[in-house]
Parts: sequence; structure tokens; C-alpha cells
Amino acid sequence: MSAVELPGIEHDAVTRWLAERGVPAPVEFSLVSGGRSNLTYRVTDAEGVVRALRRPPTGGVLSTAHDMSREWRFISALHGTGVPVPEPIAYCEDVEVTGAAFYVMDFVDGTVLADRPSVAPMSSRARHRAGMATVECMAALHNLDPDAVGLGDAARRDGYLQRQLRRWQKQVHASGAPDLGLLDQVHDALAANAPEQTTGIVHGDFRPGNLSYDLDGEVLAVLDWELATLGEPLADLGWLIATWEEPGDDLPAVTPGPTAEDGFPARDDLIDRYAELTRRDLSDLPFYVAFQRWRSCCITAGVRARYQAGHMGDDGYDAGARADTEQRQAQLAWQAVKDLGLV
Repeated sequence: MSAVELPGIEHDAVTRWLAERGVPAPVEFSLVSGGRSNLTYRVTDAEGVVRALRRPPTGGVLSTAHDMSREWRFISALHGTGVPVPEPIAYCEDVEVTGAAFYVMDFVDGTVLADRPSVAPMSSRARHRAGMATVECMAALHNLDPDAVGLGDAARRDGYLQRQLRRWQKQVHASGAPDLGLLDQVHDALAANAPEQTTGIVHGDFRPGNLSYDLDGEVLAVLDWELATLGEPLADLGWLIATWEEPGDDLPAVTPGPTAEDGFPARDDLIDRYAELTRRDLSDLPFYVAFQRWRSCCITAGVRARYQAGHMGDDGYDAGARADTEQRQAQLAWQAVKDLGLV
């Protein structure tokens, strides 16, 4: 597929916009990742310099779900802190350029640990380091003062969990996804038993599949800030734990990942390291793991509904398999709230 035909990119208009900001033409674009989340393109200029461009999906976008200005603001604020993010370069709010707002940032040439095959080049020692570096990077994010980095007014500072419950409940129903009765029951149990909350910077999807690593396991950059906000940091840790698969697990992780491969630390090791670095009270962590199982169901049910509506193209997505997985995750979320004594 030529760059001119690349979905989501108006080649000539984006090339002119980049040229006005010092990026020499001609420019080549290629899709790095996308379909169900914000789209990432590799941008190579006339001198061979590579950058990354991020924009929303080309169809089926839900309100607030793909806010490019949010991503731009968070990586701009965090660049230069102890949290590694790509260097922000330029933001375009003019939707006439390519059909949506977008931004351009430095291209971080590392390894994203999205699945089991992705860790093949890493030694067992490097895999262990990658696991510990992941939670250390999360702790560094959560130890930041939002006001000190200019994010104090990026979102409301109260009622994070209540807002999340309302948001995902609303979005999954708006997506047209069927069979939401069990998810609604879990929502009601969580909403009725929300614990006291603190406020920090929350990434919203913090896991190895959204981080870039070097082959020694160190984190080069935290990516995909589309869900970032202010809220309870334990929600991030709950998501990481819910996604962290171990060998021999009876319960499936909420999203596929590499961590059942040899070398990765156990969930308890991550929790202990996070507690050591943040000194937070983790007594409510099981609640946030249950919440994240529920949230995962809302996200994947919405993705499946958008796929079936024809908004995501034919990228090998198995809607039938995902429906079975969603139902299993919903049952696990229900069991989790029962185990917590919430129903």
C-alpha cells in the first residue's frame, strides 16, 4: 500500500504541515499499530529521520475515548521527569489536515512486549529486569506531584472510581454491545462499595504492551497515554496485576502478554516492589483488580461491537473468540466482587 492510500493519513496535507515545522519532504508514512486504539504511524523524512505520528481510529470513535490533546498534554508534561516518554514535537488540532487531531513525537526504537514471541530476543535475566523496571517506572509516575509537573488541572481530582464506573458503563452501552446484564451487576456492586481514594497521575493502560524496552530490560518509554487522567494510582497497579500472567495460572489475564514466559517476576514481587517505592497502603488492591477485570470486559465488548459494525476492517480479529473471553472475564469479575464480600 502506498503512503498516499494509507488510511488515516492525507499524505500531501500532512507532508505540508510537517514541512512548515521543519520536517523536510518527501515524507514516507507506514502504519505501526492501530485498528482498535489510537493509530501510530512511522514518519520518515527526506533525511532519513524517523518520528511517530498518533491520531484516532478512522471510525467508530466514542466520546472522550481517543482524545489526542490529552495524550499530547501528558507526554509534554512528563517529558524530562523520571518517567520516560517520547519527546513531543508538534500538535495539530486542525481536523482539516487529515480528518482528526494528531501529534508528532520522537520515534523510540525499542521492543514492545506485547505478546510471548516479543520476548524471544531477551535473556531470562533481561526478562526479570523488564518486569521489575515496569513496576519501578509505574512507581515513579505515581510518586510525581501532578501540580509540580503542570497537570494539577488536567482532570477532576475527586471521585475517580465513580467517574470511571460511569464512563465505561456509558460507553459499553453506547457501543451497542449485547448481553450486558452480568457487567451491569458487577458495576452496581463496585459502585456501592467504592473505597476511599487518593489522587495521582494515572496512565490507564500501564502494562508491558504499552512500554518500549531495550534488550537488557530497561524501560525506554511509556507509550499510549490516551486514557491518562488524575485519579487513584492503585487502579494502574490493579490493571498491571490483572494483566500479569504467571505459569500455571487458573485465571486468564485480562489481556494477552508475555509474562508467563521464563524469567519474569511474579505478581507478588511486583506488588512488594511497588509498596517499597511508594509506601502506599495496598489493602484495597484486590478491589482494584476486580474493577479492572470489569473494565476490561467493557473495553473488549465495545471493541467487538465496533468490529461487527464494520469500523475496524478485517485484521484477523476473532469476534467469536473474544465474546467467549469477555463472558469468562465477566464471570471472573463477578466472582471477585463476591470474594470481596461486596454482594
